[in-house]
This record gives sequence, C-alpha cells and structure tokens, in this order.
Amino acid sequence: MNYSSTNGNTSVDSLREALFQTFSSNGELLIPTKINRLPKDFLTNLHTFSFPEICLKICKYLLEDEIPKKDIEKIIQNTFDFDIPLVEIYEKDVYALELFHGNTHSFKDVGMRFIAELITYFSEKEKENKETTILVATTGDTGSAAASAFYKRKGIRVCILYPKNKLSVLQEKQLNTWGENITALEIDGTFEDCQRLVKEALMDKELNQKLRITTANSYNFLRILPQIFYYFWAVAQLKGEQRTAIFSVPSGNFGNLTAGIIAKKMGLRISRFIAATNINDVVPQYLLNGSFEPRPAVRTVSSSMDTGNPVNFKRLLSLYNHSYTRFSADIAGYRLTDRRIQNTIKDLYEGYDYLADPHSTVGYAALKNYLTPESEVGIFLATAHPAKYQEVVKQVLPYVEIETPTFLKEVLDKEKQIVPLSSKIDDLKAFLAK
Repeated sequence: MNYSSTNGNTSVDSLREALFQTFSSNGELLIPTKINRLPKDFLTNLHTFSFPEICLKICKYLLEDEIPKKDIEKIIQNTFDFDIPLVEIYEKDVYALELFHGNTHSFKDVGMRFIAELITYFSEKEKENKETTILVATTGDTGSAAASAFYKRKGIRVCILYPKNKLSVLQEKQLNTWGENITALEIDGTFEDCQRLVKEALMDKELNQKLRITTANSYNFLRILPQIFYYFWAVAQLKGEQRTAIFSVPSGNFGNLTAGIIAKKMGLRISRFIAATNINDVVPQYLLNGSFEPRPAVRTVSSSMDTGNPVNFKRLLSLYNHSYTRFSADIAGYRLTDRRIQNTIKDLYEGYDYLADPHSTVGYAALKNYLTPESEVGIFLATAHPAKYQEVVKQVLPYVEIETPTFLKEVLDKEKQIVPLSSKIDDLKAFLAK
C-alpha cells in the first residue's frame, strides 16, 4: 500500500516509512493512495469467518508485500487476545459493538497493540540497534493503552503527554504509574497543547536527526488501520443479515470514523455513519452548513471526545475528494449536551439493563435518532468500560454497583511518576535530548 498526503502533493511508498515518518514531508497527514474493494466472495460470506481470519484477509490485502503471511499471523495473534462481541440491546435492531475488553478496557487497545507489534517487528529486522521514541498526547484512554502496549518492549521508550489538572485521579494513574520505559509528562496546558507539542517534535528536523521519533496517536495512520478490522467483524456477527448496517461512532479526533469509511470503501455493507459528538461539535456543524470552524475545546463529561479541532478531519475530506456533497451523503452529524448524556445513561440502564460509559452513550443516543429499522440494523461503538468513567456514571446511577476490572483497581494503589513540563516545544526538546 502506498500513502499520499491529504493534500495530494507528496507520497510515501512503504508501510515502514509511513509507520516511522507519520507525516508527509510537507507536514500533512498520510492516507492510502488507493483503496480497492475486497473480493466479492469474501464480502458475501463474511459471517463464515472467524475474527482472526478476517484480520488476516484484510492484512494480506493491505500489507503482504511488506510483511510475510506467517509474520502477519503472529502480529494478529499477539494483538488480539481479547473478545470484541456484538451485544444485542433489549431493543429491536440495536447492537453495541463492545471494544473495551482489552488490557486497559477501551477501544484504544486495538490500535495500540497492533502498532506496538508493527514497530517491534520492524525494529527487530534492523541491523543497527536504534532506539525508537514514541510520543503520545492523551486525555486518558490513549495514554493508558499506549503504556500497556509498549511496556518493557526492548529498544522503545514512550513519552505520554497529558494536560495538568484536566484528568480524574483514575485517568491520571492509568498513565503515570508505569515506570520502566514509560514516562508521563504532565504538561502545563491543554490537550490541544499536548497534540501541538507532539506534531512539532515530529516535524523538528534537528530533533529527528538525533532521535528516531514517531507517535501512536491517530496522526499515525498505522494506529487507525487495525480499527478497520472490527467493522468487518461487527457485520460478520450479524450472521448473514440482509439489511445494511448503520454505524454510530462516538467521535473526538475521528480516527474511528476514518477507519469505518475505509471499511465501507473496501466493500463492507454499511448504509451510512453517524458522527456522534458532545458539544465539541465542529464536524456536525460542518455537516449542517459546509463550514469547518475549529475552536477551543470545552470540557464535558465525555472527556475523551473533548476536541475542538479533530486531527483526522482532513483525512475524512481526502477520502471524499474534498466534496461536501459526498461527505454528507455518507455521514450524518449528531451532538449531545452533558445533561442529555447523563439522562441517556440512566434511560439505557433502566430501560434495557445496559450500563454504558458516557462516550458509548453518545453513540447510542445518536443511533436512536437516525435508525430506520425497516432497512437498517443499528450498531453503536461501545468504546470504554463504564468503570473507567465511574464518577460520571455514579452521579446518574448512585445505586448501581459498577464492577471494577483488576487493571483499574491495581493502578489506584500505585505511586505516580511524573515529569512536569511547560507547553513550550523547547522544553520538550530539551527533555527528549537528555
């Protein structure tokens, strides 16, 4: 697979180069140059394949020129040691695709485990023993998934940048209690500052001459690529259902939606998507009026979606050749206030005995608004375990016992290990150069 910049001006010719370079030479995001449809017989008989078989088929289609089949099989086996079930809500034609059964209990485990395997694979193939530094900006789930995926991997160090005083105690401790090759950088600024610092470091020529730096944020397309797999697996679990699927995608930086659009272009039977957001709704606003107007993020109860300038919006535009008409034909927008999110958490539990975190709840509410049961089956992405956001859930459902996974219990008992930094790029460069 070749990759082009989102403005089409430059290209990258190999998976390895895209993995470690992240951006094109002119600072643009990378996107596959061409997306071909998968074979018709595979798409028709999708329900007869297991999840590993589906992953292997897609990987062979995308990666086999650069990674032999036996190595792809090993990468898939090492990545997916957890289930991704499609759970029917006790309501006709509505399903939750539960993506939170991995190590850190969020959908980010899928992309992080896969990119960690890729970086390890290519690093081990090198003759020189060159360390890789991975930068990750986060408000919680991305950082914890990165720390878990890369923990103690030889020749790799990870620096997690998160905004000071913007996370809960549980969110923080998932990031800053690891030690070893994981360093938590507490940035005196916003999440947008953390993202900016990551991009500036990746584009700094002087720094990149000294160090090999990449990122596991969705700036890096190889973090998004494995998320394509679970759209196919969701449809496979419908067991030959003749109606097409509509997917509701809780969205912050829109990497998940980007993966879904690519799956559709590869031939998966999806009727449309819903870009479901909280009040940080620059993409739903774009879908209303055709004008994209980034703005500072507002903090909400669905904090992992608090993004006022989604980094993958350019990728989405590129996938539709910058056509608003094509974009809006496939994607609808929907936004929820905090109050509606909280009310929907309660309604979903009391009406259908399904306990959801605030981000998954946004996806469910948006799906309910758009689903046409006569012609569509509705699937919303359940992106995190409710225990990860139990402060929000408990405010709405104080009488409900939330089972806390072992991972979350253990991190609360650990000591924080942080490096405080300003939001200036020179301070980050000085730290990385040490």
